[in-house]
Amino acid sequence: MTEPLEKRLEKAMAELQAAQEAVARTERELRTASFAALSSDRAVRATAGPQGELTGIEFLENKYRDMSPQELAASVLEAASAARLKMNRHVMKAMAPFAEPSSNVPELKGFELDWERIFGPEVLREDDEDSARGGRAVPAWRDALGEEGED
Repeated sequence: MTEPLEKRLEKAMAELQAAQEAVARTERELRTASFAALSSDRAVRATAGPQGELTGIEFLENKYRDMSPQELAASVLEAASAARLKMNRHVMKAMAPFAEPSSNVPELKGFELDWERIFGPEVLREDDEDSARGGRAVPAWRDALGEEGED
């Protein structure tokens, strides 16, 4: 026997209110979130803010003094990109539950978000951090630099 319409509507309204409260909590958390990342040469730490904006750059252990301008620029770009990617993945994980179908109200099917279109294809790739720990992978940007850091 199917549930009366009033009861189903009551459940849907309760779930909607709970979802609205959860979205508000998530938005508050995301407004204050930030992620930092190191360049592979450990010379630069970059921090990305809640909208992926660059909020900080640190030059570590004076390593920049021995780097060519191209090497330093590459390290800054690598760290900034990695920090932004961490922030994007955090947003994706935080918002994913709101797109899922409702378990209590079958009529609420959820919706699909195209994360790749929003953040770019790298957000869906495997996290290289875990695989890089086993072996020191050379970043792709280093391929463009010669032995002395020149193009």
